[in-house]
Amino acid sequence: MKTRRGLLLFAAMCVIWGIPYLLIRVAVGEITPATLVFVRTAVAALILLPFVVARGGWRAIGNRWPALLAFAGVEVAAPWFFLSSAEQNISSALAGLLISAVPLVGVVIATALGNREHLGLASMSGLLLGLVGVALIVGFDLRASDATALVEIALVVIGYSVGPAILSRYLSDVPSVTVIGIALTLCALAYAPAAALQWPHAIPSPSVLGSLAVLAVVCTAIAFLLFFALIAEIGPVRATVITYVNPAVAAVLGITVLHENFTLGMGVGFVFVLAGSTLATRRAAPAAEAVRRASEAQPGEAL
Repeated sequence: MKTRRGLLLFAAMCVIWGIPYLLIRVAVGEITPATLVFVRTAVAALILLPFVVARGGWRAIGNRWPALLAFAGVEVAAPWFFLSSAEQNISSALAGLLISAVPLVGVVIATALGNREHLGLASMSGLLLGLVGVALIVGFDLRASDATALVEIALVVIGYSVGPAILSRYLSDVPSVTVIGIALTLCALAYAPAAALQWPHAIPSPSVLGSLAVLAVVCTAIAFLLFFALIAEIGPVRATVITYVNPAVAAVLGITVLHENFTLGMGVGFVFVLAGSTLATRRAAPAAEAVRRASEAQPGEAL
């Protein structure tokens, strides 16, 4: 990191986005996934809306509403529900480690959308190594036999991979806080009816109320504001490195706080996923990239 501020922001984000798995696991013990998503998005939206208004409000979206709706669906509404539902049946440590596959799926999606930068031997080897890592994480955890939960985690990983692609392609010129603030508002409105029907009859325990408060205020509203500041400080590429650290934080918290099981397969698999993600997302060297582009050019294009 170039500055102390950048280092502090980076460290904060590594922790803040590593603890939601633990908090979700605690919360879904007493409330439904839909209720959790509603509370988290509604509270965070109320905090972020003043920042949205300061940056032009709803008008800043212009004609990009379809893209914003798609982003809200695949980045927040669906993943947060499926993650909460999955953690009713699997450990928070396992969920966090499986989410570490997001960079790998992101590479596959980028390639499918026409980005041929990751078709080299190193990238393909990284994808294979990451796939082996995911298999190790799942295969060696005897409590991961709930097929539905694993499918839900897979949907979370896909959503978290598609969301940034939509953001960079269609919403890059809209203020980030506007995109997130409005997306959270839309999700809160969408989940309000289900939350009303499933609202708990008794006041949840202090641990659940505390988990909801930290999830909404710290892990969502404050986290996004800090993340935008981190991007401004160190750039978007370096900022994404937190995705490699968050799962480790989630696993450590699950083991130490909730006394969840941690197997050799989970540990080795996570290392494989990290190594695979590093290989798969590594950019080609400038010279090699120039040669590749020249070889793909039509006659006369390389002149």
